[in-house]
Amino acid sequence: MRLKLEKKAHSGLRIVPLTLMIAAPVLLAGAVLFEAVGADPLAAYAVMLQGALGNWFNCSEVLVKAIPLMLTGLAVAVAARMQLWNIGCEGQLVCGGIFAAGFALYAADALPAPAVIPILILAGFAGGALWALIPALLKARWNVNEIISTLMFNYVAVILMQHLYFGPWRDPMGRGFPGTAMFVRSAWLPRFFHTRIHLGLFIALGAALLLYYSLGHTTWGYRVTVIGLSPQAARYANFDAGRQQIAVLLISGGLAGLAGMGEVCGIHLRLQQGLAVGYGYDGIIVAFLAYLNPLAVPLVALLLAGLIVGGEQLQAVAHLPASISMVLEGCLLLAILAATVFSTHRLRIVRDDEEGP
Repeated sequence: MRLKLEKKAHSGLRIVPLTLMIAAPVLLAGAVLFEAVGADPLAAYAVMLQGALGNWFNCSEVLVKAIPLMLTGLAVAVAARMQLWNIGCEGQLVCGGIFAAGFALYAADALPAPAVIPILILAGFAGGALWALIPALLKARWNVNEIISTLMFNYVAVILMQHLYFGPWRDPMGRGFPGTAMFVRSAWLPRFFHTRIHLGLFIALGAALLLYYSLGHTTWGYRVTVIGLSPQAARYANFDAGRQQIAVLLISGGLAGLAGMGEVCGIHLRLQQGLAVGYGYDGIIVAFLAYLNPLAVPLVALLLAGLIVGGEQLQAVAHLPASISMVLEGCLLLAILAATVFSTHRLRIVRDDEEGP
């Protein structure tokens, strides 16, 4: 006797049952976790909710955290639509920040102020795209596994960034602080509503709309989908899979690079420690929680950002580890993967005498 996973004859994702399948185990796992560290689960959840939504400042911080999550989530999603697994968004984010910082430090003050922000956006996109180029060429030319190549490039990018702000780009007036000089004012992304919400939010929302339209309503999007779902059909249709793989990974890397540009030019206003904090890896969770749908990515990013900000509030108010929010993120991902499987499959007990020859 054994358990067998069978595909249902009629399957589909029903929103209400799916939501319950996801929310219940996550809340239960969180309650067990809070009990394990000696906290009242209801009080802990109340602290997290207050930390994320208690006032306008907290809500604005959720939006600030959501901006890089939106962009890295879109980066992972667009590549995954073609069955390419870009695990290198962290390094691409860092390189986008490096390119934007280099331009802001050494060229921005020589240009008219209105031209600086558009060039910063292009620089951030170019930095991320160039960092994805080598893994893209390796994949298209020699079918090198992009999971390994993009992941390994993360560490190289972080080391390069550290070399720059500890070495040649270090602020000589920084009194030993590891970081570059403050950018000129024209290289600061505009902020809104007297908060840290910056132009990156509208860039991310625009990118989500553009990707949704491009993937669902253009010839390019059709080719990407066909190549991802059926390489044999793509070859029969004479689609150039290698060229499309390179293009998709460049777009994916560029979106992650925009996240890095937003962090250095919208938040830190210099290149410094704190840029590589895991947004690239969190983007993987965002993309798959959104089922690779570009329009769902911003909503999931907001949810995850709320968990992060709420976790920080747990640390400040309840003196609990902020890393609890990371555990809840993992539970959320596992729950949605399980919900997806059991929406389309069922478990059946199979006896040995039912097995065929």
